Amino acid sequence: MNDAPQNNKKLFVGNLPWNIGEDQLKDLFSEFGEVVSANLITDRQTGRSRGFGFVEFSADDAAAAAVEAMHGKELDGRELVVNIARPKQR
Repeated sequence: MNDAPQNNKKLFVGNLPWNIGEDQLKDLFSEFGEVVSANLITDRQTGRSRGFGFVEFSADDAAAAAVEAMHGKELDGRELVVNIARPKQR
């Protein structure tokens, strides 16, 4: 059981197009508020994107607006999955 508090400013973004970069990811979400960080998860051996990442906002309401607007939105033929990131399981 993980008792870490949930960070409502950090979003999980899944089903990303393979060709998207971290700067593009940040730009995509910046219309909703100040993006503190945007990180793509990559394969350790190939360096290729694994198709998901995390975006962190400076405010909860900006993150909530981004989830509302971006979840299910199509980007390069792929339907994005966007939700509040769950704390890491240890």
